[in-house]
Amino acid sequence: MCFPLYACAKEVVRRYRPVLDEFGITYTQYITLMVLWEHGSSSVGYLGEKLYLDSGTLTPVLKSLESKGYITRHRLKGDERTVQIELTEEGKELRERALKVPKTMKSCIILDTEKTKKLYDLLYEVLASFEKEN
Repeated sequence: MCFPLYACAKEVVRRYRPVLDEFGITYTQYITLMVLWEHGSSSVGYLGEKLYLDSGTLTPVLKSLESKGYITRHRLKGDERTVQIELTEEGKELRERALKVPKTMKSCIILDTEKTKKLYDLLYEVLASFEKEN
C-alpha cells in the first residue's frame, strides 16, 4: 500500500509543476496559498496543522511566498510567539488567476466522480488514523 501512495503523490506533484510554473510557485506554495485563500489570515501553527508540515519545512515556503509579494508575516502584538500570515493584494489576485488549476489537474486523474470521492474519503481516513496515534 505504501509504495502506490508514494508513487501517486510524487506523480501528482510532478503533474502540477508545469501548471504552477505559470505562476512561479511550487506545489507546497500552492497548497499553502489554498489554505490562506480559504481561511484568510492564519498563524504558522494553523497552516502547519492543515498542511501536515512542520515549521522547519513551512518557514522557507512562507519566506519564498513573502519574497514573491503574495503574503506578509508578522508577530501578534498580544503573543510574540505567534507569527500571523496574511495575503497581500497580489496574493488575493493570484487566487483569481489560479482558479483554473483544479480543473486542469482534474484531467490528469481519470476516475469517475464516485471513485474520486471514495479515494478522497479513504485518504482522509488514513490521515485521521495517523492523528489518533499521536
